Amino acid sequence: MDIVLVLAGLAGLLVGGDMLVRGAVALARAFGVSPLLIGLTIVGFGTSAPELVTSLQAAFAGSPGIAIGNIVGSNSGNILLILGIGALIAPISVAPEVLRRDGTVLALATLACAGAILAGGVGRMVGGAFVVALAGYLLATVFIERRRHTAAAEMYEHEAEVLPLPRGATWRAALILLGGLAATLLGARFLVDGAISLAGRFGMPEEVIGLTIVAIGTSMPELVTSVIAARKGQGDVAFGNVVGSNIFNILGILGITAVVSQLAVPASIAGFDIWVMLAATVVFLIFARTGWRVGRREGAALVTAYVAYIGWLIATV
Repeated sequence: MDIVLVLAGLAGLLVGGDMLVRGAVALARAFGVSPLLIGLTIVGFGTSAPELVTSLQAAFAGSPGIAIGNIVGSNSGNILLILGIGALIAPISVAPEVLRRDGTVLALATLACAGAILAGGVGRMVGGAFVVALAGYLLATVFIERRRHTAAAEMYEHEAEVLPLPRGATWRAALILLGGLAATLLGARFLVDGAISLAGRFGMPEEVIGLTIVAIGTSMPELVTSVIAARKGQGDVAFGNVVGSNIFNILGILGITAVVSQLAVPASIAGFDIWVMLAATVVFLIFARTGWRVGRREGAALVTAYVAYIGWLIATV
């Protein structure tokens, strides 16, 4: 039954996250929201919705290992697995100004996350600071891009256009949005309940479940978006999707979850997994800066590193 709950939860997050993003983007277009705002905010929040509801569910259930493991594992998986798969499909181009600005924000957010985790806990004040930082980043980006249309703005606009959207009346898009939200919430509940039960049944630490099954499941919307973008030859979208998602995960998801419920950090995450996330981020930024692209060889290296990481987690349980 635990496995059935986990599988049902993963399916709910995949289908619900996809419906949520498509419905929200279609509604935003119907109401005349600019592609820049859609790509920057709606797609970013939408693809991170599974991480948010899952981490909140885990925090409410008294399982901070799953909540924090989900965020740390998702960020490592976004870089090593999702970007790696995207680069294997087609080399991913990187705009220098996008990397300089958003890559810098990602690096600072990752360092802030590591600092909070190494301190042993993420309290409400830290969570609030993360949320304020995210709001400031979004407002500054919108202000800058509206004054001068840059490669970053084009990337965000491409994010708004990469997914095929539902056609027809506005009410249909609203129903898809609501259905996606319901499926995401239900999927997160099933996934967290099943994950907690599995951890207890097999004697596995909850954080390992959060870093693996839960993190991979909640990252499915990012995988879908990146694969579609890579197949369409829009490598900038795959790059922006990973960078934006990781920024949202730290400043938004971790921030909101910590504001709602203070999070104690499992020693294993502070001792090992946060360093994997830091290393993955550094390697990612180096790969992106070298030749302003992430090629197939780099993609293969990233995927190999992710397989080795998951193998290590399972072998050391």
